Amino acid sequence: MAISQITSTATQASTTNGVWENPNGVLDKDSFMKLLLVELQHQDPTEPMDSEKILSQTSQLATLESAANTNKTMEELVAKLNANMDMGAIGAIGKMASLGSNAVTLQDGLAKFEIYFQEEIKSGTLRIEDRNGNLVKTVSLEEQAGKSGVLAFQWDGYSNDGTLLDDGYYSVKSEYLDVNNKQQTTQFGIYPIESVKYEDGRPLMKLGSSYVTMENIVEFF
Repeated sequence: MAISQITSTATQASTTNGVWENPNGVLDKDSFMKLLLVELQHQDPTEPMDSEKILSQTSQLATLESAANTNKTMEELVAKLNANMDMGAIGAIGKMASLGSNAVTLQDGLAKFEIYFQEEIKSGTLRIEDRNGNLVKTVSLEEQAGKSGVLAFQWDGYSNDGTLLDDGYYSVKSEYLDVNNKQQTTQFGIYPIESVKYEDGRPLMKLGSSYVTMENIVEFF
């Protein structure tokens, strides 16, 4: 009796009182060994299985066991990598993170964005430039004097000369004096990592008022 025939028989006999003992229909190495033993028990005495066939099926069993061990090792490795990623995410709290771009989106005449100021602001400006690097808008930081941290801004899309600019991407950076009269610079897209939360097992890092995945962060420092 061939292994394929016994597999069919075993599958048909895998129900007891209508309840599946192996609902996924998966044959592991133990099931394979049982099938081999059943085949040996039901072989025709006048035509016993030759040694070459036994060795071939034993080799198949060894291959199956090796694959099972490999799968187990890979599962353990994935679990360890996930644990390391979790610890890496938690360890990043307090570090600075860069999104790799200082471009904000102007859409329907409005752009909302946040910029991180490490030092307390005394005076300064926001500089908004188009994609060609041309300065299109200068915004005073007079209202933000005495503040620091992540500050929210919005821009109505008008340039310095009063022209309503087209929707699109514009870069935002700032030059300012801190309370010690030291020159400072900052830009959109660089923030401290305040906390980490998990959704569906994936770490999300809080940058400003938003949570982003690690894939969206290009640099930690």
